[in-house]
Amino acid sequence: MNRNVIIVIVLVVLVLLTAVQAIQLSGLKTSISTGKVNVGSAPSQSGSGGVPSNIQDLPSMVGGC
Repeated sequence: MNRNVIIVIVLVVLVLLTAVQAIQLSGLKTSISTGKVNVGSAPSQSGSGGVPSNIQDLPSMVGGC
């Protein structure tokens, strides 16, 4: 295959993917504005919210010293 043909095929695929994502984003925006999307609550920080104890201490573990 010619190199230009391959580039054109890749660009067409990327444009099609972008169009699909734009349509999905538009549908999501419509769902949010009509109230059809439920937003969950954030997990509690007390330790009983399902977050493992080793992840709760993660900010203090950065640096490795």
